Amino acid sequence: MILREIVLAVAQVVDLAFSIYIFIVIARALISWVNPDPYNPIVRFLHNATDPVLSRMQRVLPLSFGGIDFTPIVLLVGLSFVQRILKALLLQLAYSF
Repeated sequence: MILREIVLAVAQVVDLAFSIYIFIVIARALISWVNPDPYNPIVRFLHNATDPVLSRMQRVLPLSFGGIDFTPIVLLVGLSFVQRILKALLLQLAYSF
């Protein structure tokens, strides 16, 4: 019974972490449409939080067409997919106890 609650709590934390990172990627994509101040702490945070993943993806999947980078969209779809699968697996594990 306690193990079930722990796994359910872990599932909620994992779901929340993915949701927060999805919002960070969306914010990064939105600020790329304007000319943000690179010294702004929020802009630096968004770049520092997303650059490691986006730069790797851009090397593997060059999805820039006509000056528009579609890598954040692919990342958002991938994050949503992994989020749903992990949450479903953790919930299934929790209810199997």
